[in-house]
Amino acid sequence: MQEFLTKYLPNVMDSLPTLRQSTVETLEMVLIAGGISFVLGLLLGTLLTTARPGGILENAPLYQVLDKLINLLRSVPFIILLFCLLPLTRLVAGTAIGVRGAILPLAFGTVPFFSRQVEAALSEVNPGLVEAAQSMGCSNAEIIFRVYLRESVAGIARGTTITLISLVSLTAMAGAVGAGGLGNFAYIYGQQRNRMDIIYVTVVVLVALVSLIQLIGSAVAKRNTH
Repeated sequence: MQEFLTKYLPNVMDSLPTLRQSTVETLEMVLIAGGISFVLGLLLGTLLTTARPGGILENAPLYQVLDKLINLLRSVPFIILLFCLLPLTRLVAGTAIGVRGAILPLAFGTVPFFSRQVEAALSEVNPGLVEAAQSMGCSNAEIIFRVYLRESVAGIARGTTITLISLVSLTAMAGAVGAGGLGNFAYIYGQQRNRMDIIYVTVVVLVALVSLIQLIGSAVAKRNTH
Protein backbone atom coordinates (compact mmCIF):
# COMPACT_ATOMS: atom_id res chain seq x y z
CA MET A 1 0.00 0.00 0.00
CA GLN A 2 2.83 2.38 0.86
CA GLU A 3 4.46 1.75 -2.52
CA PHE A 4 1.13 2.24 -4.30
CA LEU A 5 0.48 5.57 -2.60
CA THR A 6 4.03 6.75 -3.18
CA LYS A 7 3.77 5.86 -6.85
CA TYR A 8 0.38 7.41 -7.62
CA LEU A 9 0.17 10.13 -4.95
CA PRO A 10 3.80 11.22 -4.54
CA ASN A 11 3.08 14.86 -3.74
CA VAL A 12 0.40 13.95 -1.25
CA MET A 13 2.75 11.59 0.59
CA ASP A 14 5.37 14.33 0.76
CA SER A 15 2.79 16.75 2.19
CA LEU A 16 0.97 14.49 4.66
CA PRO A 17 1.74 16.63 7.75
CA THR A 18 0.40 19.71 5.94
CA LEU A 19 -2.68 17.79 4.78
CA ARG A 20 -3.41 16.69 8.34
CA GLN A 21 -2.94 20.22 9.67
CA SER A 22 -5.15 21.64 6.92
CA THR A 23 -7.88 19.12 7.73
CA VAL A 24 -7.73 20.11 11.40
CA GLU A 25 -7.98 23.79 10.45
CA THR A 26 -11.04 23.13 8.29
CA LEU A 27 -12.68 21.23 11.15
CA GLU A 28 -11.90 24.10 13.52
CA MET A 29 -13.49 26.62 11.17
CA VAL A 30 -16.58 24.47 10.66
CA LEU A 31 -17.05 23.76 14.37
CA ILE A 32 -16.41 27.27 15.67
CA ALA A 33 -18.21 29.21 12.93
CA GLY A 34 -20.93 26.55 12.87
CA GLY A 35 -21.46 26.85 16.63
CA ILE A 36 -21.72 30.63 16.43
CA SER A 37 -24.05 30.40 13.46
CA PHE A 38 -26.26 27.83 15.20
CA VAL A 39 -26.79 30.00 18.28
CA LEU A 40 -27.30 33.30 16.43
CA GLY A 41 -29.28 31.71 13.60
CA LEU A 42 -31.58 29.94 16.05
CA LEU A 43 -32.17 33.23 17.88
CA LEU A 44 -32.81 35.24 14.70
CA GLY A 45 -34.96 32.53 13.12
CA THR A 46 -37.09 32.36 16.27
CA LEU A 47 -37.44 36.15 16.33
CA LEU A 48 -38.47 36.20 12.68
CA THR A 49 -41.16 33.60 13.34
CA THR A 50 -42.55 35.09 16.54
CA ALA A 51 -42.28 38.79 15.60
CA ARG A 52 -43.91 38.49 12.18
CA PRO A 53 -47.51 39.65 11.65
CA GLY A 54 -49.75 37.28 13.55
CA GLY A 55 -46.87 35.89 15.62
CA ILE A 56 -47.01 35.49 19.38
CA LEU A 57 -44.55 38.38 19.79
CA GLU A 58 -45.81 40.44 16.86
CA ASN A 59 -43.51 43.40 16.31
CA ALA A 60 -43.65 44.84 12.81
CA PRO A 61 -40.64 47.21 13.08
CA LEU A 62 -38.37 44.51 14.50
CA TYR A 63 -39.52 41.99 11.92
CA GLN A 64 -38.95 44.40 9.02
CA VAL A 65 -35.44 45.31 10.21
CA LEU A 66 -34.39 41.66 10.68
CA ASP A 67 -36.00 40.54 7.45
CA LYS A 68 -34.31 43.23 5.35
CA LEU A 69 -30.93 42.82 7.09
CA ILE A 70 -30.90 39.05 6.54
CA ASN A 71 -31.92 39.48 2.91
CA LEU A 72 -29.14 42.04 2.43
CA LEU A 73 -26.44 39.78 3.88
CA ARG A 74 -27.67 36.77 1.92
CA SER A 75 -27.54 38.71 -1.35
CA VAL A 76 -23.81 39.51 -1.05
CA PRO A 77 -21.54 36.82 -2.56
CA PHE A 78 -19.32 35.36 0.16
CA ILE A 79 -16.01 36.26 -1.48
CA ILE A 80 -17.09 39.94 -1.66
CA LEU A 81 -18.44 39.81 1.90
CA LEU A 82 -15.09 38.42 3.03
CA PHE A 83 -13.23 41.37 1.53
CA CYS A 84 -15.74 43.91 2.88
CA LEU A 85 -15.29 42.54 6.39
CA LEU A 86 -11.48 42.70 6.37
CA PRO A 87 -11.25 45.89 8.52
CA LEU A 88 -13.80 44.55 11.03
CA THR A 89 -12.08 41.15 11.08
CA ARG A 90 -8.71 42.77 11.87
CA LEU A 91 -10.35 44.86 14.60
CA VAL A 92 -12.14 41.93 16.26
CA ALA A 93 -9.72 39.04 15.68
CA GLY A 94 -6.46 40.97 15.36
CA THR A 95 -5.75 39.33 12.00
CA ALA A 96 -7.48 38.69 8.68
CA ILE A 97 -5.65 35.47 7.84
CA GLY A 98 -5.60 31.97 9.25
CA VAL A 99 -8.39 30.21 11.11
CA ARG A 100 -8.87 33.08 13.57
CA GLY A 101 -9.29 35.57 10.74
CA ALA A 102 -11.84 33.35 8.96
CA ILE A 103 -14.34 32.87 11.79
CA LEU A 104 -16.02 36.29 11.59
CA PRO A 105 -16.67 36.32 7.81
CA LEU A 106 -17.75 32.68 7.91
CA ALA A 107 -20.27 33.50 10.63
CA PHE A 108 -21.54 36.53 8.70
CA GLY A 109 -21.94 34.36 5.61
CA THR A 110 -23.71 31.52 7.44
CA VAL A 111 -25.96 33.11 10.08
CA PRO A 112 -28.43 34.66 7.59
CA PHE A 113 -28.74 31.37 5.71
CA PHE A 114 -29.33 29.33 8.86
CA SER A 115 -31.79 31.93 10.17
CA ARG A 116 -33.98 31.28 7.16
CA GLN A 117 -33.65 27.53 7.68
CA VAL A 118 -34.84 27.91 11.28
CA GLU A 119 -37.66 30.23 10.23
CA ALA A 120 -38.84 27.68 7.67
CA ALA A 121 -38.70 24.86 10.24
CA LEU A 122 -40.65 26.81 12.87
CA SER A 123 -43.21 27.92 10.30
CA GLU A 124 -44.17 24.28 9.76
CA VAL A 125 -45.39 23.93 13.35
CA ASN A 126 -49.14 23.34 13.45
CA PRO A 127 -50.81 26.64 14.50
CA GLY A 128 -53.32 24.56 16.44
CA LEU A 129 -50.56 23.51 18.85
CA VAL A 130 -49.69 27.14 19.50
CA GLU A 131 -53.34 28.03 20.07
CA ALA A 132 -53.75 25.08 22.41
CA ALA A 133 -50.72 26.17 24.43
CA GLN A 134 -52.08 29.72 24.64
CA SER A 135 -55.48 28.47 25.79
CA MET A 136 -53.76 26.54 28.61
CA GLY A 137 -52.10 29.74 29.81
CA CYS A 138 -48.56 29.00 28.65
CA SER A 139 -46.22 31.98 28.54
CA ASN A 140 -44.60 33.10 25.31
CA ALA A 141 -41.27 31.62 26.45
CA GLU A 142 -42.94 28.28 27.15
CA ILE A 143 -44.59 28.31 23.73
CA ILE A 144 -41.24 29.01 22.06
CA PHE A 145 -39.36 26.23 23.85
CA ARG A 146 -42.07 23.63 24.37
CA VAL A 147 -43.98 24.06 21.12
CA TYR A 148 -41.98 25.79 18.40
CA LEU A 149 -38.49 24.45 19.13
CA ARG A 150 -39.55 21.07 20.47
CA GLU A 151 -41.77 20.35 17.47
CA SER A 152 -39.15 21.57 14.99
CA VAL A 153 -36.15 19.48 16.06
CA ALA A 154 -36.20 17.39 12.87
CA GLY A 155 -36.55 20.45 10.63
CA ILE A 156 -33.82 22.32 12.49
CA ALA A 157 -31.57 19.25 12.23
CA ARG A 158 -32.07 19.18 8.46
CA GLY A 159 -31.41 22.92 8.26
CA THR A 160 -28.27 22.53 10.37
CA THR A 161 -27.03 19.78 8.08
CA ILE A 162 -27.54 21.90 4.98
CA THR A 163 -25.87 24.87 6.65
CA LEU A 164 -22.81 22.91 7.78
CA ILE A 165 -22.35 21.46 4.31
CA SER A 166 -22.55 24.97 2.88
CA LEU A 167 -20.06 26.10 5.53
CA VAL A 168 -17.56 23.47 4.41
CA SER A 169 -17.70 25.02 0.93
CA LEU A 170 -17.23 28.50 2.37
CA THR A 171 -14.15 27.40 4.33
CA ALA A 172 -12.61 26.10 1.11
CA MET A 173 -13.34 29.43 -0.58
CA ALA A 174 -11.92 31.38 2.36
CA GLY A 175 -8.86 29.12 2.37
CA ALA A 176 -8.04 30.15 -1.17
CA VAL A 177 -7.50 33.74 0.05
CA GLY A 178 -5.41 32.96 3.11
CA ALA A 179 -7.75 31.49 5.72
CA GLY A 180 -5.94 28.17 5.90
CA GLY A 181 -7.61 24.79 5.79
CA LEU A 182 -8.11 22.43 2.88
CA GLY A 183 -8.95 25.22 0.45
CA ASN A 184 -5.62 26.86 1.11
CA PHE A 185 -3.85 23.49 0.90
CA ALA A 186 -5.39 22.69 -2.49
CA TYR A 187 -4.62 26.15 -3.84
CA ILE A 188 -1.05 26.62 -2.57
CA TYR A 189 0.26 23.06 -2.78
CA GLY A 190 -1.93 21.81 -5.60
CA GLN A 191 -3.09 24.42 -8.10
CA GLN A 192 -0.13 26.81 -7.88
CA ARG A 193 2.38 23.98 -8.20
CA ASN A 194 0.36 21.98 -10.72
CA ARG A 195 0.16 18.94 -8.42
CA MET A 196 -3.15 17.38 -9.39
CA ASP A 197 -2.90 14.48 -6.95
CA ILE A 198 -3.08 16.97 -4.07
CA ILE A 199 -6.21 18.55 -5.54
CA TYR A 200 -7.87 15.15 -6.03
CA VAL A 201 -7.10 13.99 -2.48
CA THR A 202 -8.39 17.29 -1.09
CA VAL A 203 -11.66 16.72 -2.92
CA VAL A 204 -11.89 13.21 -1.45
CA VAL A 205 -11.33 14.52 2.09
CA LEU A 206 -13.98 17.22 1.62
CA VAL A 207 -16.47 14.70 0.22
CA ALA A 208 -15.82 12.44 3.21
CA LEU A 209 -16.41 15.34 5.60
CA VAL A 210 -19.64 16.34 3.88
CA SER A 211 -20.84 12.73 3.85
CA LEU A 212 -20.20 12.43 7.59
CA ILE A 213 -22.16 15.62 8.29
CA GLN A 214 -25.03 14.39 6.12
CA LEU A 215 -25.05 11.00 7.84
CA ILE A 216 -25.22 12.50 11.33
CA GLY A 217 -27.79 15.12 10.36
CA SER A 218 -30.06 12.57 8.67
CA ALA A 219 -29.86 10.29 11.71
CA VAL A 220 -30.84 13.11 14.10
CA ALA A 221 -33.67 14.26 11.83
CA LYS A 222 -35.02 10.71 11.42
CA ARG A 223 -34.90 10.06 15.16
CA ASN A 224 -36.92 13.21 15.90
CA THR A 225 -39.48 12.92 13.11
CA HIS A 226 -42.94 12.32 14.53
